[in-house]
Amino acid sequence: MADTATTASAAASAANTSTDAPPFQLGKPRFQQTSFYGRFRHFLDIIDPRTLFVTERRLREAVQLLEDYKHGTLRPGVTNEQLWSAQKIKQAILHPDTNEKIFMPFRMSGYIPFGTPIVVGLLLPNQTLASTVFWQWLNQSHNACVNYANRNATKPSPASKFIQGYLGAVISAVSIAVGLNVLVQKANKFTPATRLLVQRFVPFPAVGRLSCRRAPGCSSLYKALCAWQPSAWPCRWPSASSRRCQRSRRPS
Repeated sequence: MADTATTASAAASAANTSTDAPPFQLGKPRFQQTSFYGRFRHFLDIIDPRTLFVTERRLREAVQLLEDYKHGTLRPGVTNEQLWSAQKIKQAILHPDTNEKIFMPFRMSGYIPFGTPIVVGLLLPNQTLASTVFWQWLNQSHNACVNYANRNATKPSPASKFIQGYLGAVISAVSIAVGLNVLVQKANKFTPATRLLVQRFVPFPAVGRLSCRRAPGCSSLYKALCAWQPSAWPCRWPSASSRRCQRSRRPS
């Protein structure tokens, strides 16, 4: 009861000093999750690449500010905006289960800057067999690392499970991409221009098929898209706000 009272007192103090931001709620999304726009803005917060440039000192300050709020020792003058910003920084950098820093390329905020070069490589025209295999392998490797870095660490899984999933994803993606490329090249009815255009779209079924296979785990960025549609839950990323895996929303 005492903790509840002190937290409520801290919330009231913050609310009185800021009217621009909504009242702060520890571990809750800043934006309403009952509308598409609210979920969209929340998702933009998750992938905000600016959090990649947060210094170690700023991270410590953000963590301490949240601890002060939690224990009701928040200093006067702290605004809701500052609290929301602190929570955003902490959740973007630290794993919610282990409280350890996530390697920058594998954070959700790093998915776009580090994943975009891979997407460009997947869409390069006139690819050889070697380049097709390389880019598909790199894409699936990046996805696997993101999945592992953002895993549910409260229920450890054997390493063999991750290795098996990784190998299955790589083999499937490479097989689909190479197979479709061969089929397109053997399609005599296609003009050179049409063949080139169709080849540009070969990576999509390879990547899309694998993202569907990963759906039960809901661990990668594809599954963060479930935040846009609550009916897609039990995706473990319904809000991705306080934990990577919000198990409370999974059906029994």
